[in-house]
Amino acid sequence: MYIPRHRAKRAKKKGPLHSVRVIAALLLVVVAGLMFGYIFAAYQSLPEVGNNMRPAVSSQVFDGQGRLITILHSDQNRLPIDINKVPQNLQNAFIAAEDNRFYDHIGIDPIGILRAVVTNLTNRGIAQGGSTITQQLAKNAFLTQDQTLKRKIQEAMLALELERKYSKKEILELYMNQIYFGRGAYGIQTAAQTYFDKDVSELNLAQCALLAGLPKSPNYYSSSQSEAVARKNVVIGQMEKYGYISHDQAEKAKSTDLEFKQKAANNSPDETAYFIDYVAQEVAQKYGDDALYKEGLKIYTSLDTDKQHAAVKALENLPETHTDGQGLTQPQGAIISINPKNGHILAMVGGRGQDSFNRASMAVRQPGSSFKPFVYMTALQHDMTPETVMEDKKVTYGDWSPNNADNSYRGSIPLHLALALSVNTIAVQLADKVGPSNVIANAKKMGITTLVEDGSPNDNNLAAAALGGLTKGVTPLEMASAYGTFANKGVHVKPTAIVKILDRNGNVLEDNSSDSDMQKTQVMSEKEAYEMTSMLEEVINHGTGTAASIGRAAAGKTGTTDDNHDAWFIGYTPDIVTAVWVGDDTGDQSLGEVYGGTVPAQIWHDYMTSAVSDSPADDFDVPAGMGRISYEPPPKKEEVKEEKKDDKKDAGKEETVKEPDQKDSAKETPKQPANKKKR
Repeated sequence: MYIPRHRAKRAKKKGPLHSVRVIAALLLVVVAGLMFGYIFAAYQSLPEVGNNMRPAVSSQVFDGQGRLITILHSDQNRLPIDINKVPQNLQNAFIAAEDNRFYDHIGIDPIGILRAVVTNLTNRGIAQGGSTITQQLAKNAFLTQDQTLKRKIQEAMLALELERKYSKKEILELYMNQIYFGRGAYGIQTAAQTYFDKDVSELNLAQCALLAGLPKSPNYYSSSQSEAVARKNVVIGQMEKYGYISHDQAEKAKSTDLEFKQKAANNSPDETAYFIDYVAQEVAQKYGDDALYKEGLKIYTSLDTDKQHAAVKALENLPETHTDGQGLTQPQGAIISINPKNGHILAMVGGRGQDSFNRASMAVRQPGSSFKPFVYMTALQHDMTPETVMEDKKVTYGDWSPNNADNSYRGSIPLHLALALSVNTIAVQLADKVGPSNVIANAKKMGITTLVEDGSPNDNNLAAAALGGLTKGVTPLEMASAYGTFANKGVHVKPTAIVKILDRNGNVLEDNSSDSDMQKTQVMSEKEAYEMTSMLEEVINHGTGTAASIGRAAAGKTGTTDDNHDAWFIGYTPDIVTAVWVGDDTGDQSLGEVYGGTVPAQIWHDYMTSAVSDSPADDFDVPAGMGRISYEPPPKKEEVKEEKKDDKKDAGKEETVKEPDQKDSAKETPKQPANKKKR
């Protein structure tokens, strides 16, 4: 068969070249298949983009005056801000520095990608990314920081999805609230506060430029002021280049001092640390850790920062006897101060600040004679009065014979004097007369939750009810709250440190600011409360608590336990009730010459002098139909003089005298842990 020459030539040329072309085509198909498979695999493991993409947000804690006192967060300290509150200069600075075609692309920028590819091929590695702001948001919100092809593919896919679901303004807002700025600051609002101590709305052009430049290398630029200034000027140059600012504005901004926030020296523990820990635990218990650290709660507390400072200063007067095995200075102490009318905690100090164990709310210790007011209050409910006369004499109950500190007895004395001088024998007789269970029941109504009413041992016995030899003990917080019942005319209000909590959207989660939201219990009549107050005033005026006198109406009671392991003073004015505890953490070490009427009373005096300095010196209210009660100093008999000498010892060692069959009931509580989980 004849074949034309030109056809034959073509067929001849087709031979080996054709094979190469086929092989190349096959290789192309294989590569395309592999690429498709890779992309499909990347798609299959792609995180889902929700319609409500919110980063974790720090919670803010405010004091009683609405001032920010701390920010609570987990791994990321972030305060979100609405894009409408972000200065236009700051928005433009980010776009100029990061993505000048932000408003023109669809989430990915082909021009930027091509530029990055060329650069990366030249450098034989991934040296530059063509990432848009949308891609950076996708990476920070959903992906790791790994420089891999798979991550880049997923980044691009997510960017397209973000652009589909969100507007450009929303994406810019999410980005500015998401990214890291160095120094532990996440989000533009936190960064503004961290670097300049300003709200983001108050930033000048130079400060806007710096913050926009930080995300490129936050730790590098934030660690050197000279490098920070250089980076600021680069961003300003970009803003001028793209027409966001004029040349004159650029030159002025380049010469503007950044006014970095000065880091305050902090050589002492945070004065509010114990209070903040207490609040954090309360909120976490109600709403969970995620809500506390990630949901941007606004927590308004009852803290009075002036009183808190006064409490910290007062506790500095603690003696120092030794350092324990945990490295903590001993003895330790605690102060808790409450408004008795609404239960709001005004100040809280849980120790010397060397650890996080909050002794004000967590240390369960024996109360000694500070428990006696519960006995006397119960007696008033059993038709007795402050003037009721009882015999101070040696008494015996089975094998138990409680005595007084000096082993002497005063004979017939009224109840108000017996309480003022902390007479043990009369407290025991009273408890026996009214019934220990009734005393314990009243203490429970007044907020003491650590009482043991059932089983063996329990607190339904004379030693516990009369002299505070409890099975477990009490906390300073509960004792302050209980005494507040006397100050609040017989009504107990459950203590709280939280006034109001708002969620990140401003919705009220709880509100304890109104009278209707308080947890109240009517424990005694107003008359009985006033009679108790009059007796406790005598403790300060003429009894064991004279060191606590502050030159105005005040009532209180001392307490010291066996072998001086614990020493207390709990007292109040019409508006503030405060408990002071001093003791060794182990519960095994004696305080020596420290008694309720010495160091605790002096600390109480120092704190309360400051705490009431800005309020009028009002007397306690007298119920309708009653006259004001006041007592003359006791007669100066020899036995009274001797007791007054012992008053410095707060009636001494007998205050937790135990019945033989209640051997364990008055022991100090087990050793409290020196360290708890830190916030």
